[in-house]
Amino acid sequence: MNWSNTIRQVHRWVSIAFTVAVIINIAAMTQTQPAFWVGLLALVPLIALLATGLYLFARPYLSASSAKTQP
Repeated sequence: MNWSNTIRQVHRWVSIAFTVAVIINIAAMTQTQPAFWVGLLALVPLIALLATGLYLFARPYLSASSAKTQP
């Protein structure tokens, strides 16, 4: 199992969930009194996107530095 490919796939699916949550949030804001939890709905996938995105961003730099230390 390749963790990099798994995390990349999770990142893609979570981005779809985030997009849907933002669309629901925008639709809820058109209502007279939107529920508080709808405003927080997009934060859950956003936190997952932050974690996976930071990993995917740092991965090439971390693997390049570990390749330099090997003889």
